[in-house]
Amino acid sequence: MSSERLIYLPLGGAGEIGMNAYVYGYGAPDKERLILVDLGVTFPDMDGTPGVDLILPDMTWLKERADRLEAVFITHAHEDHVGAIAHFYRELGAPVYARAFTANIARRKMEEHGHPEDAVLTALPWPETIEAGPLSVGFLPMSHSIPESAALIIDSPAGRVIHSGDFKLDPTPVVGEPFEPAVWQEISKGGVKALICDSTNVFSPNPGRSEIEVGPEIEKLISAATGMVIATTFASNVARVKTLAEAGQRAGRSVVLLGRAMRRMIEAAVETGVLAGFPPVVSPEEATEMPRDNLLLLVTGSQGERRAASAQLARGKYRGIEVKEGDLFLFSSKTIPGNERGVIRIMNQFSEKGVDVVDDSSGRYHVSGHANRPDLEQLHGIVRPQMVIPMHGEHRHLREHAKLAADAGMQSIVAVNGMMIDLTGNAPSVADYIETGRTYLDGSVKIGALDGVVRDRIRMALNGHVVVTVILDEDDEPLGEAWCEIKGLPETGTSRASLVEVLEEDLTQFLMRAGAKTRRDDDKLEGELRRIARQSAMSEIGKKPEVSVIISRMA
Repeated sequence: MSSERLIYLPLGGAGEIGMNAYVYGYGAPDKERLILVDLGVTFPDMDGTPGVDLILPDMTWLKERADRLEAVFITHAHEDHVGAIAHFYRELGAPVYARAFTANIARRKMEEHGHPEDAVLTALPWPETIEAGPLSVGFLPMSHSIPESAALIIDSPAGRVIHSGDFKLDPTPVVGEPFEPAVWQEISKGGVKALICDSTNVFSPNPGRSEIEVGPEIEKLISAATGMVIATTFASNVARVKTLAEAGQRAGRSVVLLGRAMRRMIEAAVETGVLAGFPPVVSPEEATEMPRDNLLLLVTGSQGERRAASAQLARGKYRGIEVKEGDLFLFSSKTIPGNERGVIRIMNQFSEKGVDVVDDSSGRYHVSGHANRPDLEQLHGIVRPQMVIPMHGEHRHLREHAKLAADAGMQSIVAVNGMMIDLTGNAPSVADYIETGRTYLDGSVKIGALDGVVRDRIRMALNGHVVVTVILDEDDEPLGEAWCEIKGLPETGTSRASLVEVLEEDLTQFLMRAGAKTRRDDDKLEGELRRIARQSAMSEIGKKPEVSVIISRMA
């Protein structure tokens, strides 16, 4: 019996939606040759990660084994799958493979970070394959809400694994390749060891709808509008952007693209040949000279992002264009859980301007890019894998997907980030547990989630901040009074006196009565000053602020 094994290890994306990073390997234990599938980001929020720019997976385990990493394979160009590629390229040092559209997006990211563009290699679709040590990998076209998405066929000496990537079963996706059951039947003929499968919509009970279904409804809405029409969707959903633009064109409207991401995605789709026949567009400058009821603006910001075009239009003007009473704003998108507050804020801002806001609560103007429960069952039935390992979902999604597979007679396991799964035998088993977490991109620096930086920022945001400064002479006697500066705190408290003055008086009284032993010991003195400042603030304003103490000693 061979001592070599086939492993699967999620470092991100299993037990959460976003920040996807999945390791596969084959070889002797702890000597496996490895590949990485996807390397994405998730986005911060002001409640839990204030000031953070991006959240990246913790790649420590893989960086320590970079000499065993054969290649990185990117399934598609959504940020939660490709967004971190340039942030870790230098540390991982492996070639990156992606299909043409995804490669175009990845190369731009590489260029922005000063990495060579030729580090990203364009892969041809199945049946072409790429050798990566003992593994062979092929890109099988799959429909999703972005062009040229792909499942990965990973062949190893222990059998064939299919990594579904994000997918839907769409026979008419408008842009990109349709789902072809015959191709899936063909690749599954010889037996599939494991299907590692998207779990996002496992709780959606109805079969997924095709992208082509939303076109007529969008066209009816735009044709009936009397003012300017503004529509937002995910910029990466090139098919939806095309559907919107064509509906506007048929309604006699000129199309304007607003927002860098929107223009970038359309340019990439045209450059790589996945998008043809896109209606002509006019510039924002030209749009300001046109009648408002002849315009359709396609804008970024479907998730309420503060700096995106939709948010800026909601607040005032953007690129010289302003919304007015009687205009129509369409959200042709689903609000990702966690983004509701930002989206509702924008809706209300538009409403205050007299703009009619239409969202997708009716289900007419958006279809999901992920497979629903009946679609998952259909794929399981075509592939008939020995085992199904759910991925791309929160824990509840993974658990429900595992039940679905088990009910159909397939082996399954709930594998969350950090669980190394041995796929070699007849059933999946846990081989090891790896410490995983998150890395924050804070400005231009990567910091660990447990480094304390963001924790301190949250504490300052919740409690305010006081800086206490004292000066001691060479005999450890106070030179003058203590003085304070406050940030994020009210100027007066319950005594109606200045908060700064109350703090300074209490701290100075302590300094005057403190013993020589305390004044000589910086650590002890700092601790006492911090304690008194927090106690005094608590009495005055009902809060214990964060306190920084500066002790200066005169030589």
